[in-house]
Amino acid sequence: MHINRILIIARHCRTSLLVLSFLLAASIELAAQPVRSGPLRSLTIVTEPASTVWIDGVRYGVTDDKGRLAVSSVLPGIRTIRVRANGFAEINKSLPAASRGDVVIKLVKTTDEAELAFQSAETQTTIDREKAISEYQRAIKLRPNFVDAHIGLARAYSERGEIEKAYKAVQSAKRLRPANAETAVIEARFLKDSGEEEKAIAAFKRSITLGRGFQPEAHTGLGLLYKDRAEAAGGSGDFASETGNYDEAVKHLAVAAQQLGSAPDAMVVYQILGLIYERQKKFKEAIALYETFLRLFPGTSEAGAVESFITQIKKQMAEQK
Repeated sequence: MHINRILIIARHCRTSLLVLSFLLAASIELAAQPVRSGPLRSLTIVTEPASTVWIDGVRYGVTDDKGRLAVSSVLPGIRTIRVRANGFAEINKSLPAASRGDVVIKLVKTTDEAELAFQSAETQTTIDREKAISEYQRAIKLRPNFVDAHIGLARAYSERGEIEKAYKAVQSAKRLRPANAETAVIEARFLKDSGEEEKAIAAFKRSITLGRGFQPEAHTGLGLLYKDRAEAAGGSGDFASETGNYDEAVKHLAVAAQQLGSAPDAMVVYQILGLIYERQKKFKEAIALYETFLRLFPGTSEAGAVESFITQIKKQMAEQK
């Protein structure tokens, strides 16, 4: 069952967005919106076809040929929506707390060469990474203070394993916008990869603070860091440390799942969290989590496998009675 789980997670790992490091698609610049409790809401973004839509920096997908994208799970309160389409100026606007149903976002054509180069780079990240890097560099040359281009360049370099260049790009973004949650989380990744876990934890937490609590990429990074620690502790026989680190992993991954809502990347987080619950033998929690997954992501290629996870857990619980 665990092998199938890993395969499912791997299929969702888009290397162009650094998910090989943390199994979470990133490429986000999170708005500083506080997390509020309350019922989730559904809405449909209506804009240009093939537009990419983010809510609070979380990528929810691309509009269809009619310019529509249904979002089934949006956090309550005032959120921030960002829409980008090739050839158009990117738009950021507040999404009122009362928003329901169709939300119309009108885009305006752009001739800004820096913006067009950036859009080209973003498109090329899944096609030709070398060209993507070249286009990010062109965008920066045209607009040296283009923070998103510096961040995109850092991610592209990191995906190619050029960590020194990636780090320099992150530092450039950090100088331009010191209080940026995304640069902090990328910095945390570099620290984790270099083995400086305590500094990485501090950087992840700083990213969360800069995002005013809303930073699913950082929560996921922390969750996976603690998961790795738990597995290492369990392997060495330190079961108390294993339990404590798994509890920390669950805490952060659960927050990440909540903040991601029904965004595609949440599927990965749910499956990792479910796997930890199973390892902890918290079978009721695992079943409840998988049932939430099925409500949020019905009809996906993973739904059938998740249903089988529930069946196997219930069988295991029955055998233990």
